[in-house]
Amino acid sequence: MGLSHRSAPLPLLERTSLSVDAAGKLLDDVVAAPAVDEAMLLSTCNRVELYASVEKFHAGVAALSDLLARHTGVGFDELSPHVYVHYEDRAAQHLFTVASSLDSMLVGEHQILGQVRAAFRTARDRGDAGGALHDVIERALHAAKRVHAETGIDAVGTTLVEAGLRLGAPGGLDGQRAIVVGAGSMASIAVAALRTAGVGDLVVASRTMVSAELLATRVGGRAAAMADLENEIAGADVVITCTGSDSQVLSADVVQRAMSMRADRPLFILDVAVPRDVDPGVGEVTGVSLFDIDALGPLVDNAVAADDVLEARRIVDMELAAYVSARRASGVAPTVVALRDKGAQTVAAELHRLERRLPNLDDAARAEIAATMQRVVDKVLHAPTVRVQELADTAGPTSYPEALRRLFDLDPSAPAALVAPDLADDEIGLGEQR
Repeated sequence: MGLSHRSAPLPLLERTSLSVDAAGKLLDDVVAAPAVDEAMLLSTCNRVELYASVEKFHAGVAALSDLLARHTGVGFDELSPHVYVHYEDRAAQHLFTVASSLDSMLVGEHQILGQVRAAFRTARDRGDAGGALHDVIERALHAAKRVHAETGIDAVGTTLVEAGLRLGAPGGLDGQRAIVVGAGSMASIAVAALRTAGVGDLVVASRTMVSAELLATRVGGRAAAMADLENEIAGADVVITCTGSDSQVLSADVVQRAMSMRADRPLFILDVAVPRDVDPGVGEVTGVSLFDIDALGPLVDNAVAADDVLEARRIVDMELAAYVSARRASGVAPTVVALRDKGAQTVAAELHRLERRLPNLDDAARAEIAATMQRVVDKVLHAPTVRVQELADTAGPTSYPEALRRLFDLDPSAPAALVAPDLADDEIGLGEQR
């Protein structure tokens, strides 16, 4: 369950953005919900998504939707038109697509792969993610790595930062002075992109000077305190903001004063944060060109060659099919084991009864009888066990393993098949589930 740049406007995404502490509290409540077994939260500048393994579908949807609304502070009625819900194979397909950057604002960007990996690591370390999420996420990450390694999907701009620089500074940045506001992962991408673009003086500003100094040293730049930002902007050509702050860090007043200290030099500001770091009023300041995530939309459709996207989707489909097949096979395995166990127990019981009725059988005759009985059982069970595996692999949610368990009266306490929930559709919207 979640919402992203594809389903919601930027102002709503800003309001649903979660700090680290808020994300942890949301996960605490999600895994405490009776319907939820495992959960992971993926919260980025363009999306907030909950992946969960639940006991019952509708109970899970109700719990997650209530908690998502409560923790983001956005009312359910306002949130629901923009929230999507995927179930079972469609949920896996969505995760594979997201991890492979095919659902990103800029198709082919690398950052989402690391974000999915970090989200899973957090959930795992907290004890919120177990076997069900581990399997699907590991396969999704494998698919994403194949997409980047085997296609040219990331050849034309790998990040929102690079796309923004192409949009706002088409003439290049050779010798210009740039400021990066922030010192996190997106800031690391920003300074690398700026160095590649040929900037001269590079400044990193952050609330934490130690972090700013570490990042600045890594790229041969210098660090600055946030209190000095106005003076730094006065001499800059480019400013990139990516702090992840819950509030704006660059106001129109600060930029206006900075612009008054420069002689009619234009200033390009790129805000890639959600919530936005920069007051939209900055765009009205004379001489300033302000671009945020909304402005990057026109670049998305033509950023990557169509053939590369098609090949990436083919890889995702192939990896998804392999995951689904393996998952269904694992669901069948306990029933097959239970069926074989019952056959072995039946043979053992009949042999024991035979020994009591024919105590004078020699060892050779007894061994031949036992082998014959086992061959008969194996032959009788071979067709149903093979067929149920084939059906489970192709028939979707229909529970053939459960039918087999009932037909052969297998002990429910023994390893048994997974029973598909009573659900007709594999994907609904929040409005529909209500």
